[in-house]
Amino acid sequence: MPHGLKRLDIMTFPLPPVEWPLPDEEATVALAQRLAALVCGHAPESLPAGGRIHLRGELGAGKTSLARALLRAGGVTGRIKSPSYALLESYNVSNLYFYHFDFYRFSDAHEWRDAGFGELLADHAVVLIEWPEQAGTRLPPPDLDILLEYAGAGRRAWLSACSEKGQLWLTHLTSSRR
Repeated sequence: MPHGLKRLDIMTFPLPPVEWPLPDEEATVALAQRLAALVCGHAPESLPAGGRIHLRGELGAGKTSLARALLRAGGVTGRIKSPSYALLESYNVSNLYFYHFDFYRFSDAHEWRDAGFGELLADHAVVLIEWPEQAGTRLPPPDLDILLEYAGAGRRAWLSACSEKGQLWLTHLTSSRR
């Protein structure tokens, strides 16, 4: 587990966190493509589209790069902007909504709800949240928590399932990489 960052304690499912090496940008895009198939409902298990993914890690660890690659793989065309200043960027692809949040600038755990973001955390949308820890314990748990960290010249992701859907995603991801 990375030094200085703790794994979420909300994990109540039997799968332990999965370490996923990301030695280069191609590996990050490949992981995002696999995740996109799952959140867009294209997995063999016929899971409904939508779900929540929290992206955590130090500045520059690759949260936005992974989110952009997932959005692109999910069908978003055109420019994909970082939500760092706007706090939210939203996209609609074939009636599937994608909400990409960045809570880095929040200084109070209530700000995300005060901004009216609570109603956008629907199960039928794809919700990506960078810096979810800025919302304290007020956010509902994600389906999948991804902690990104530096690993030499590349990165490493720790994937933790936090719901039944997340557990199915993680099972699919780990079985398909063998």
